[in-house]
Amino acid sequence: MVAKKLFGTSGIRGRIGSEVTCELALNVGKSLAYYLGNSGTVVLGYDTRTTNQMLDQAICAGLLESGVDVIKIGMVPTPLVGYATEKLDADAGIMLTASHNPSQYNGIKLWNKNGMAYTSKQETEIEKIYANNDYISVNWDKIGKLSVNEEIKGQYVDDLVNLVDIKEGLKVVIDCASGAGSEISPLVFRKAGCEVTTLNSQVDGFFPGRNPEPNEENLQTLMKTVVAIGADLGIAHDGDADRMITVDENGNVSPFDSLLALISKEFDGDIVTTVDAGLCMDESVKGKVIRTPVGDVNVAEAIIEKDASFGGEPSGTWLHPDFCMCPDGILSGLRIASIVSRDGKLSDLLDSIPSYPNIREKIVCSKEAKIKVMENMENLLINAFDDVADVNPLDGVRLTFEDDSWVLIRPSGTEDYIRITLESRDAKRAEEIKEVCVKIINENL
Repeated sequence: MVAKKLFGTSGIRGRIGSEVTCELALNVGKSLAYYLGNSGTVVLGYDTRTTNQMLDQAICAGLLESGVDVIKIGMVPTPLVGYATEKLDADAGIMLTASHNPSQYNGIKLWNKNGMAYTSKQETEIEKIYANNDYISVNWDKIGKLSVNEEIKGQYVDDLVNLVDIKEGLKVVIDCASGAGSEISPLVFRKAGCEVTTLNSQVDGFFPGRNPEPNEENLQTLMKTVVAIGADLGIAHDGDADRMITVDENGNVSPFDSLLALISKEFDGDIVTTVDAGLCMDESVKGKVIRTPVGDVNVAEAIIEKDASFGGEPSGTWLHPDFCMCPDGILSGLRIASIVSRDGKLSDLLDSIPSYPNIREKIVCSKEAKIKVMENMENLLINAFDDVADVNPLDGVRLTFEDDSWVLIRPSGTEDYIRITLESRDAKRAEEIKEVCVKIINENL
């Protein structure tokens, strides 16, 4: 039987009821248990979504029925699941989350012993087991044991605080989107010495204050609040707090690429990023820039393979290998706060990073249509421009032009979109490239 494609670029994700169900969660639990040899221990956590209690029970039942012990750590940020999996010497971790997607979505993400997300190869193995119903139930006297660990949250908080040095009294506004960072993130920043004001930090799986995607459209209240109270920094998380975006003291959302370049400058070795990261990375970091397909697991694999010092995506998903191989939006925010407390205003620091006109566009496209749209995309793009200097098919199609402008066309791995990302030193040129690409995609649709 051909394995059903369950995993996208960031785990399993979809609408509750039609794509993500209790039956799916139960059988993913059984599939993971079979992959682990029907033994061992799995850490299980979830974000604030209203559907997580039922999925938590279902996936836990599948694991226990298959002979695997489960350590429940409750409602926690995704980075805490990666951290706990490593610290508690578990064989795997599971986080129930749909990250930045709206509340009607949910998902499942799997973690290795070292806190790193399951690789695409591992996910394919799980898909094969799932498709072939290869899982088994153990005898009644061999079922897994269930336990709860509350202490790991405190250990995580203490370890984060001990990792950074922030001057006492830095004024920070934290917007948690009512997601999984709502309890822990403000606590960590206060313990690190910051004066913290919170927004949307009441736990609520309906995300009543704002959509969990941390972008400018959704961060208007944060932007205004930073200015109104004279804060030094604003920090926004997504639904599971593995991502982080900042707002400077003037109330401006930080350019994604510039922020990534700013933190990357702190590390001496090579830096891993994705094909959608801009020119400022190459012009800012001390070591070599290594690019991968989009997705934090691709960044993680390259960090390990190349022994890199740091890695991240422009989306605000950053990995800190000196702490844990799981993306950590709380630690990311702490490190930016540390830089601001040491070096001054965030706006000035970002102004020191080379910046060029950058456009990110998305075009609605169903999962079924994505394959057809991308089928001949490379040839269509090459034929549409007469100054192509390089073609990179690593993830979608990325063209680099003779004037160093570049454009990336790729299907989203988590949503029903075709994404266009491009950059040029000339704003007019950037708009021209965008218009050509939008026309090609729409005609192909």
